[in-house]
Amino acid sequence: MLAVVALCALAGCATRSGNVAPQPTDPARYAGWDCAQIDDESDRVQLQAADVAYAVDSRVGNNLIALGIGVTVFWPALIAMRPDGLDAQQLAELKGRYEALRAASRLQGCPPPSESMSAARAAKLPLATGERLVFERRAGRRASGTELGLRVAALKRDHIEFAVDVDGKPVPGSWSQDLFGNIQPGSSAPLLAWRRLLKPDLVLGQVLSGDLVSPDPSVGTAHLRGQVVAQGVQEVAGRSFDVAVIELFGDAPMGENASTRLTGVMAVDRASGLVLRLDLSCANPAYAVRRRLLRVEVPVG
Repeated sequence: MLAVVALCALAGCATRSGNVAPQPTDPARYAGWDCAQIDDESDRVQLQAADVAYAVDSRVGNNLIALGIGVTVFWPALIAMRPDGLDAQQLAELKGRYEALRAASRLQGCPPPSESMSAARAAKLPLATGERLVFERRAGRRASGTELGLRVAALKRDHIEFAVDVDGKPVPGSWSQDLFGNIQPGSSAPLLAWRRLLKPDLVLGQVLSGDLVSPDPSVGTAHLRGQVVAQGVQEVAGRSFDVAVIELFGDAPMGENASTRLTGVMAVDRASGLVLRLDLSCANPAYAVRRRLLRVEVPVG
């Protein structure tokens, strides 16, 4: 029993996400909202809650493994590992907001939400259905470049779907990201994917962590940490984006029971989650990549 207590002290045992009681929120907070606004906010709350729930549950037994992988101690993560910490409080608040939104939806007599993104939300994005986002992609600094195309296939309530091509040739497989910019697990196009890394409303100084997954499952998963180091509106490829710049560092697998350092930078549009630039340096070539947005092609007619 004492050994269990000691491990809990080290790992920062937390409340399981399923046991976090909702913090009551008055549905009157959403009085005057129309059904589309309620649906959009419900989606946003659920996306945040899914991310926080993952963090809360990961504290029970998983963080000791995660900390053992890194070559340096990541202090913000250590500080956050505490019983019933801020993540659990945030999850309780999100649960309360979601229940209040459901109550407001019932009071308004709202129909079931549409699978498509609302027109109001779509109008705020710096991209549109049918547009082709053209990136220069290089495997490392000295490699020759290829043209990566991501055509916006559909704007959904909680994610964006893309059709992928390389040098104009279609690539098989699905590719989609959530509205924060994280690549969804069901995506199967052979591209490097970042999971549970990006958060809503990225702000200066914010600390992030997540995984980087190679399209080759035999390579293994890299573990990333990062921090938002700059924020502001920038013109990229002739279009205005609200950009957050993130410094990245972490560890990538390098053979059996070994790892190697990974560093880089990522520039993300805060409105859509679109990654405008990604520069990664790593001794493992699977995680050495450079990608930047060159232009946006608008469909004719």
